Amino acid sequence: MRARIYQPAKTAMQSGTAKAKGWVLEFAPATAREVDPLMGWTSSDDMDSQVRLRFDSRQAAEEYATARGIAFDVVDPHARRANIRPGGYGENFATNRKGVWTH
Repeated sequence: MRARIYQPAKTAMQSGTAKAKGWVLEFAPATAREVDPLMGWTSSDDMDSQVRLRFDSRQAAEEYATARGIAFDVVDPHARRANIRPGGYGENFATNRKGVWTH
């Protein structure tokens, strides 16, 4: 059983990175997914593929996997630069705008 330890990216519904600080240990699928002939859904009999463990730090995730004899790969996160505008969101509604405000 092999696992992957990574820091998840922010979701598309978030503008910040508040909930993307932790680390996740996720097991690799042991068997391929199959298509159910009646309903057409994909399924698997591998229960470990449904397990996602969350940790506060990378070290805690690695210690957990090492203590339980789980082989793991660590995926380092990509650095993301801050997207901070000079005026911020409030600049959209400023009364001293230089240009015409349009939609």
